[in-house]
Amino acid sequence: MSHRNDALRAARLRLGWRTMEQAAKGLSVHGRQLLDDRHFDVSPRTWRRWEGVRPGWPPAETAMVLHDVFGQWPEDLGFTTPDGWIRPEAHEEGDVDYFQQQLEGHYRADMYLGPHDLIGTVSAQYRLIGKLIRSAKGEVRRGLLRAGAAYAALVGWLYQDAGDLGAAAFWRGVTQEIAVRSRDPHLIGYSLVNQAQVRTDLGDGYGVIDLCEAVLDESDRLFPKVRIMAMQQQAHGASLTGDRPAVNRLIDTATGLLERVDDDLPWGNACRRTPGYQVQRATCYGRLGLGREAGSLWAQVLDGVPVTARRDRGVYLARHATAAAAAREPDHAVEIAREAVEIAVETRSARMSRELATLERVMRPWHDAPVGRDLAEILAPVNEGS
Repeated sequence: MSHRNDALRAARLRLGWRTMEQAAKGLSVHGRQLLDDRHFDVSPRTWRRWEGVRPGWPPAETAMVLHDVFGQWPEDLGFTTPDGWIRPEAHEEGDVDYFQQQLEGHYRADMYLGPHDLIGTVSAQYRLIGKLIRSAKGEVRRGLLRAGAAYAALVGWLYQDAGDLGAAAFWRGVTQEIAVRSRDPHLIGYSLVNQAQVRTDLGDGYGVIDLCEAVLDESDRLFPKVRIMAMQQQAHGASLTGDRPAVNRLIDTATGLLERVDDDLPWGNACRRTPGYQVQRATCYGRLGLGREAGSLWAQVLDGVPVTARRDRGVYLARHATAAAAAREPDHAVEIAREAVEIAVETRSARMSRELATLERVMRPWHDAPVGRDLAEILAPVNEGS
């Protein structure tokens, strides 16, 4: 057989993979360990295609595994370089630029796809950043530490959205450690807000407030973005403790700071997505049992949710349905729940499933009524998959 991709063939032979079958199996085993993904697999057929005429660029997670195994990017292994590719090793400053550009794409994918398709890819990139940090120096090292903190925060969020709060808490801790190592006060504050997000999902209102107050104690040093995020998260803590005046005060203050957000950092930009923080207010009002007020706010919010924010739309719909049920409008709640369930099944978001479980609890007074049976039928695909 004529091997037309001599670079990849030579690389595998240097590792002792004498056949393409051995190479495919070896890369698959390495990838499962690196990505913590038992489903990662490269078939011998795929490897044979790679060693043929110059192959196309592999998926992002496969590119990471190839780099980890061979110490080379796919372009050095005979793969076709895609448009817009920035080679991290071309110059040290490019490492940081590359990961920042990738991060923005991950945020967009998360909003549309949900967590499960991204956890492996983002965590693999975080591990690669960690390897680069070990040998980097000066400003490049600090830039990689900042990028690493942002990636760790995203992995933590993805696990949280997938319903694995233990893994989420672990990655929030990683975020805080690497943020401290970066000596960036804004990232340190951001890491504490991330910790508070986990406490919110655990229902620990006072823990949320403690963490957010620790951030705001340093508010004079922080970008408006970080202060806003701390205030809106503290509002969630206040809603868990039943403090409506604090909820309104914190959200009003955060809203007033929004026009001052002018940094170009890739992380934390969710603060720009909900003008007036009606999403935060509606969520807090729902926890406070203010069904009619929350329902009115959710109707306004959903009118402005873009198509690309599909996962967020599903969460908001589920909360809107719960607000309708709390306002004793069960038929309206079931009507709203139909679309939320469709998105929950597609994205497999545990956050959405939890919101729908809350709806089910609030709808218990109508359990034996026709509307209750309709809801049980609608929720069946979510409950079967949980």
